[in-house]
Amino acid sequence: MGVIKYKLDIEKLFAKSVIVTNNSISRIIGKKKNKNYTKRIINYLIKKGDIKRITKGYYTNRNDNSISVLCFQPAYLGLQDALSFYNLWEQETIPVIITTKNIRTGIRKILGKNVLLRKVDKRYFFGYEYHEYDNLALPYSSIEKTFIDLIYFKQSLDEEVIKNIKKKIDIKKLNLYLKKYPKKFRRKVEKCMR
Repeated sequence: MGVIKYKLDIEKLFAKSVIVTNNSISRIIGKKKNKNYTKRIINYLIKKGDIKRITKGYYTNRNDNSISVLCFQPAYLGLQDALSFYNLWEQETIPVIITTKNIRTGIRKILGKNVLLRKVDKRYFFGYEYHEYDNLALPYSSIEKTFIDLIYFKQSLDEEVIKNIKKKIDIKKLNLYLKKYPKKFRRKVEKCMR
């Protein structure tokens, strides 16, 4: 009886937002109800397949694990994922989330698929833009920031990828971004651009 009472309101909440938090569902149920009751309703909806858990406290009714970037804010999609997004290479990739949050990095299963989480220092958290993706606006690193991040995270790049990046990169923007990094690192990036 209790779940049915709140189900319509919870469905409206998921119709308005791709990601819903535990607190949002609690507000619908009401402050008078305890947290265990909210958990019971969420678990019931997960078992029925109406919603899916992304990570602790975040839920969705979609199957795309790229939206998980919105759960680790401040964050953006980058590295190989951005290369695929900008058609700079032809390989399939998993979502790569770069965040400043103090989290466990590495591969995680989100919505049954792999997602790679990487942590970056707050000083180097910039250079991303929101792009439309599946009727959503998701943050992706710019081509220039993607190139910098690939070197920063010591990712190997083949000649074909570097050639494709060089065709599309904005040198002024790259140099502006590089001013935020130490000289030693800047020289490393400039060497790759030759």
